[in-house]
Amino acid sequence: MRFMNRLLLVAGGLAGVFAVMLTAGVRQGLLALLGIGFGAALQGARFGFTTGWRDYIERRDPQGLWAQMLLLALAAALTLPLLAANPGELVGAVAPLTFSLVLGAFLFGAAMQLADGCGSGTLYKAGAGAPLSVAVLPTFAIGSFVGASHQPGWVALGGLPAVDLLRFGWPVALLLTVLGCGLVSWLAARGARQNARARITGRPEALPKALDAASGYGGWARRWWIGALVLAVLYTAHLVVAGQPWGIVYGIGVWGAKVAAALGWSPVGDAFWGAAPHATRLAEPVLADVTSVTNLGLIYGALAASRWNGVAMFTTPSAKRLIAASVAGLVMGYSSRMAFGCNVGAFFGGVASASLHGWVWFALAFAGSILGVRLRRRIAA
Repeated sequence: MRFMNRLLLVAGGLAGVFAVMLTAGVRQGLLALLGIGFGAALQGARFGFTTGWRDYIERRDPQGLWAQMLLLALAAALTLPLLAANPGELVGAVAPLTFSLVLGAFLFGAAMQLADGCGSGTLYKAGAGAPLSVAVLPTFAIGSFVGASHQPGWVALGGLPAVDLLRFGWPVALLLTVLGCGLVSWLAARGARQNARARITGRPEALPKALDAASGYGGWARRWWIGALVLAVLYTAHLVVAGQPWGIVYGIGVWGAKVAAALGWSPVGDAFWGAAPHATRLAEPVLADVTSVTNLGLIYGALAASRWNGVAMFTTPSAKRLIAASVAGLVMGYSSRMAFGCNVGAFFGGVASASLHGWVWFALAFAGSILGVRLRRRIAA
């Protein structure tokens, strides 16, 4: 029975990829296949940006942050030489340091803790069948659609121009990126060790064991570092096939815009959706959009991974939790457009592209997550 279940999951994925190839071309089919890989890796490794940050905020468990820093360093090492060697064909995720980035990242960080997932987390958990994420996805799409429409106005508030470290050459850009990842990892380890010392005050016999565990000498959770390795390889493949970094938010916003258009809304005159190439994306089939087709593949990949060993089981959240998460989805969608993306498009893509805005996004979103974790506790109480 399990063998047949797995065979059907594989056959369904391959059939979907083949259908996309016939409908939208070979490149889109490859992106759908990569999307399936992203979803399977995220679900299989439970690789969540939101969870990793919350684990550190609540328990000073640094393993999630360490894995994310490993992912960023690996992705940068694989892609920065490619970006430098192919400036006309490959484009990195580079954005200015605007006021909207600062505010949007903070709001996104807070909201993603209430929604129990960022952009990629919402997609893969919805694909796996988590009721909370299924409820969040539609409101995320609405927020992303409206936020994109307002994005030009937010950007017009001003800020600093983009800082692309690749201008110094890819070896320098990679060195600075790795140093940044190392610094965050060291700070996370330091916080874990201090927390361990605080917990065993008055019990000196427990100090060596506690510090050993806090330093990670007991070993990372295997799923975290396997997930980081697989995601870095898939990210690189996506850059080569699509010519741009992996993204999440734009595709979800396109879905919201297409639904709005079907209900009578017109993009004509809209500062964002009425401008090229976004108006073209709305006129084309959804499978023609790079981010959309990858997102759809991601959802299926997460579904397949969650059911590989049988039906996944999820608890039903309370009505209070569902309402809070749905509202948080609206905030996430809107703020992600203010901040040029989510954990994948802005943080992961930005840092791996050696763009300073990725690190600014991380700092503000992490600060927002501290607030979000506190709000989450109150709602769950």
